[in-house]
Amino acid sequence: MSLAPIGRRRCLGTALAIAGAAFVVPGAKADPGAVQPIRQLSDGLLRIMRAGSSTPFPQRFQMLAPEVDRAFDLSALLQLSVGPPWSTLPADQQSTLLSAFRRYTVAKYVNGFDNYNGQRFDIQPDTKSLPNGEQLVQTKIVSGSGTSHELDYVMRRTSGGWKAVDVLADGSISQVAVQRSDFRRLVARGGAQALIQSLNQKTSDLSGGTLT
Repeated sequence: MSLAPIGRRRCLGTALAIAGAAFVVPGAKADPGAVQPIRQLSDGLLRIMRAGSSTPFPQRFQMLAPEVDRAFDLSALLQLSVGPPWSTLPADQQSTLLSAFRRYTVAKYVNGFDNYNGQRFDIQPDTKSLPNGEQLVQTKIVSGSGTSHELDYVMRRTSGGWKAVDVLADGSISQVAVQRSDFRRLVARGGAQALIQSLNQKTSDLSGGTLT
């Protein structure tokens, strides 16, 4: 199903979640500070949507990249997706893989949110507390006609503040779960380099060859 009015479905494939994160902890205290990074990300997405596909892809990439860096713990997302093999990779391969994953993540959002037709983001001001002290920030992307899709961000307190370590698309589709089999298969077959090459190729495809 196309999400042209609010960003394509493939962009929602970016959104993923940690196992067990859907269970709310009764009586635990919500933390409104976890919402701010998602507000900034949503504002950034609206900016690139308004810029539209007439604005060069690399320019929109640069517009959005700082918001992605602020909102996500990309290292945690990548490690969860790669799984146990991550700890066996040399430090230089981990660094190169993280860089490729960052570019792919930003490119995926830029590719998916490429036009503006009156969309808005509705963000719940109160979070829900999850196991291990995490917080769930609930958002909806609402089209000009009123159609909505849910994106819920699993937030973890890090040394750099609250960051998303997973996202649920339509309330249940986990990015980590979606990526896990593909990432682990590539690493098992060809090591880190196979996954790096795959991510770089996807980034190039998403950007129409403008990012290589």
